[in-house]
Amino acid sequence: MKSLRKSSERGHADHGWLKSAHTFSFAGYFDERFMGFRDLRVINEDWIKGRGGFPSHPHRDMEIITYIIEGALKHKDSMGNEATIYPGEVQRMSAGKGVVHSEHNASATEDVHLLQIWINTEKSGIEPSYGQKSFADEIAKNALTLVVSKNGDNGSVSINQDVNLWVGKLGENDSTKLSLGDHRHGWVQLISGQMDVDGTRMNPGDGLAISEENSLNARALAKSEFLFFDLP
Repeated sequence: MKSLRKSSERGHADHGWLKSAHTFSFAGYFDERFMGFRDLRVINEDWIKGRGGFPSHPHRDMEIITYIIEGALKHKDSMGNEATIYPGEVQRMSAGKGVVHSEHNASATEDVHLLQIWINTEKSGIEPSYGQKSFADEIAKNALTLVVSKNGDNGSVSINQDVNLWVGKLGENDSTKLSLGDHRHGWVQLISGQMDVDGTRMNPGDGLAISEENSLNARALAKSEFLFFDLP
C-alpha cells in the first residue's frame, strides 16, 4: 500500500530569512491527518538566506538529523560541539534529556538548502549526544547508501531508534530496489529529479508512505536524489 504526500500540499512558512516546507504538522502549521508517519515526526525542507539562521533554542527526547542539499550550515550546541555541515554529510543530534543549539548559514550571500528530520527517540531522558559524518564519496558511487541506523551498521551514523535511513542517487532511467522486512514501513522523500516507484510518479518535495510491501522498484525518470526511511 502506498500513499503520496504531494509537495504542493505541504505546509509552508516564509519568514524572509527562512522559507520552509513542512511534510508533517510543525510550528504554526497543523493538519491532524499529517502528524508524522510511524516514528518519523518531522521532515522540513528549509532554505536559509545568507547570514540567516536559528538562534539558540532547546530540544529534548528527539533524534534530529540534518542533511545538506546545497550550501553549508554552521552548528553550535550546549554539549560543546561547533561544526559546519556540507552537502553529502549527515549530522545527528540526540537531544536526550535536553540540549540547546543554534544553526546559521555559513555564507553571507548564498542560500543553504537542507532537510531537517525528527525521529521519535526509543528512550526518554538519555544523555544528549552528537554525530557527524561525510558520505559524499559513497553517495556518488552507489544507488543507495546507508547513512543512519540504530547500531551504526556499515559505518552509518547511529541513532536511538530502530530506523534505517538511506540516501539514494539515480541517473536517468536507472533503477534500484527499495526493500523492507516483514511488518516494516517505508517513506521515500524525493529531493530532486523525478521518479516512478511501482507506478507512483514522484516530483521534488513529494513524500511516499509505504506499508504492507516488502520490495518496490524505484526508477528515475530524470537524474534524482532521495531519502529512503525503513521504519518499524
